[in-house]
Amino acid sequence: VQLVESGGGPVQAGGSLRLSCAVSDRTFSRFDMGWFRQAPGKEREFVAGISWSGGRMDYADSVKGRFTISRDNAKNMVFLQMNSLKFEDTAVYYCVAGTIGNALVGPYRYWGQGTQVTVSS
Repeated sequence: VQLVESGGGPVQAGGSLRLSCAVSDRTFSRFDMGWFRQAPGKEREFVAGISWSGGRMDYADSVKGRFTISRDNAKNMVFLQMNSLKFEDTAVYYCVAGTIGNALVGPYRYWGQGTQVTVSS
């Protein structure tokens, strides 16, 4: 399973970005999907997750109300819409697939290479 993220880059505080993740596997629609992030000097942390059907979602408290995860099973894509970005959202964002267990917070089997998001204050 290959996961390829795109959409990262520099943005000013208060701005928005939309991350995309393309998944190579034909069984994509069976996978729970999610996003993690890792800021410099910090541990990797859960950001958002979405169930295979799209009917269940979960978010880290730090992004609730600002970030929205969605998926398009017909296109094998998952998205993370990030609004009202803050300096502390600066991190490498990783697309993940395939929960080990039932919890959307993870752990996950498959990881992308990551895309950098840099928020300037």
